[in-house]
Amino acid sequence: MPDRRPLRILITRLSAIGDCILTVPVLNALRDHFPNAFLSWVVESTTAPLLEGHAALDQLIVAQRDWLKRPAETWSLRKRLRALDFDVTIDPQSLTKSSMLAWLSGAPQRIGFAGEDGREMSRWLNNERVARTQPHMVDRSLELLQPLGIKRTSPRFDLPRYADAEQKMSAYLQSGSLHQEFAILNMGAGWPSKLWPGERYGEVAHFLGKSYSLPSLIIWAGEEERARAELCADRAAGHAVVAPTTSLTELASLIRRSTLFVGSDTGPLHLAAGLATPCVGMYGPTLPEICGPYGEGHIALQQVYHSGGHRQRRAAENEAMRAISAKDVCDACSTMLRREAAA
Repeated sequence: MPDRRPLRILITRLSAIGDCILTVPVLNALRDHFPNAFLSWVVESTTAPLLEGHAALDQLIVAQRDWLKRPAETWSLRKRLRALDFDVTIDPQSLTKSSMLAWLSGAPQRIGFAGEDGREMSRWLNNERVARTQPHMVDRSLELLQPLGIKRTSPRFDLPRYADAEQKMSAYLQSGSLHQEFAILNMGAGWPSKLWPGERYGEVAHFLGKSYSLPSLIIWAGEEERARAELCADRAAGHAVVAPTTSLTELASLIRRSTLFVGSDTGPLHLAAGLATPCVGMYGPTLPEICGPYGEGHIALQQVYHSGGHRQRRAAENEAMRAISAKDVCDACSTMLRREAAA
């Protein structure tokens, strides 16, 4: 009797950037357990550059953000997925759009979350549902692998390097004042309720420069964030510079070289943690035990939790973030830097 062919497995985590990064340990765990499997991931275009070329991934399938609203695009994705003849889908997102792709793939085993974590139509489209027991998104996503016999893992990210981005960012750093050690401050956030006041970032940058001779690089996305970044740099009184326009892979290359990352619960924070850059994260409408920077040695600060449903927390004012003082963040940075110096 011929041997059974290697498994063909599809991950359906489509968005957002941070959530996709927090799913990468699932990819690595699958590769470790099934070294000969064909592993594919369908993801929306925003995050795709970070996953392209990952050593554990055989194929990356890119979906346009509005694919579910466009019948022609939906049909095209179905044809592409069916042609790959998947045996199993893993759906850490467990929403209609992610479980719909799992169903469209034709895979006979479609694994997603049970209970309140299996949202929208996913509880009907996924035919094997796992009740999670772990709080953090990394650990709960890994629980989805239990039906495949994967019960113990050593979570890791192993994000790839991006040669063109590395070269471009090396040239940028060598041309300025940040060619040695520097911190990265990320002022932006996907939710208004996650924003920490810009003037406090300026105070942190001033503190790092005066106390540790550590300059700060302020990253941004969009003109509104750029304006805030420039005000922050002014507040830092010569101890911070505003980053140039960067792609996602260029941002990863800068973060990989940095000494410290400071920001709220956003994609860049999780990218920094995935690249093993020490992180100080600030939390208001989300909980560190669910989506804190993953791994040893990071610090997550929270004074107040803005509770409520997802939409309520997203649209809320940022009072919970304002409860975190500049001193709180400066003290956390000091703890991180002393720890790194002693290592």
